[in-house]
Amino acid sequence: MIRRRLGDDRGSVVAEFAVALPAVALVLLFGMGALAAGARHVRLQDAAADAARLVARGEPDAAASDVVGRAVPGGSAVVNGSGDLVCVTASAPAGIALVQLVQLSATSCALAGGR
Repeated sequence: MIRRRLGDDRGSVVAEFAVALPAVALVLLFGMGALAAGARHVRLQDAAADAARLVARGEPDAAASDVVGRAVPGGSAVVNGSGDLVCVTASAPAGIALVQLVQLSATSCALAGGR
């Protein structure tokens, strides 16, 4: 069996794999980062709701920052009062390794004096 050297396919699979592997790895990395940011946002929303209930019950505003900081590392809280409502806006960096500029934010309100 005589092969033509110009039409030989040996090595083409390795070359295609070498080109495709970084692209697949990048897609997986961004997908995992998006899932992690989503989970962090859910924790931030829960912490904002807990902090709003605490402040509405009469705890100091510093308690809101403590709750958010413990639930989401690097998180901070701002308390706003509007009539009978106490609102807490919690924010934290997304925690994605490649994109540190993304800031997550969640707001929750509770009725002042409510139980």
